[in-house]
Amino acid sequence: MAEVRRVISVLVENESSVLSRVSGLFAGRGYNIEALTVAPIPETNRSRITIVTKGSERIIEQITKQLHKLVPVYKVVEHEEMVEKEMVLVKFPIEESLADIQALCGAYNGGIVNVGVDMFIGMVADEPCRVKHFIEASGRYNPIEIVRGGVVAIER
Repeated sequence: MAEVRRVISVLVENESSVLSRVSGLFAGRGYNIEALTVAPIPETNRSRITIVTKGSERIIEQITKQLHKLVPVYKVVEHEEMVEKEMVLVKFPIEESLADIQALCGAYNGGIVNVGVDMFIGMVADEPCRVKHFIEASGRYNPIEIVRGGVVAIER
């Protein structure tokens, strides 16, 4: 069976140990988490956990069913039509072309977010595959450090 990439959004009670129970479910069954993002939902006592994983349709279905059984999970959304965004910060040496890197960042919904004495930092927020392409393209400018954030997603 072919592996598919899926984004699973889990709404949970915002309390201690919830994240360890969710990630433990994956680890205990040998499923890999490719990306994980957690943030509180404004004006509620809940959080959204966004998980990117891969597996067969059967495995994804099994993961979703197991997540529904966890307490305190309120809702699990596993949907093929999610709007996804990811952020990346890249630190470049000051000797590189600021204008070229600014143009590159702009092509991927980003820009220069900080300039220091010996470096500057570019930021991009785009679809995960485009973030990957940005990282590949930025390689020619000798990045010092790359910090990639997790995926956030919302159902269409």
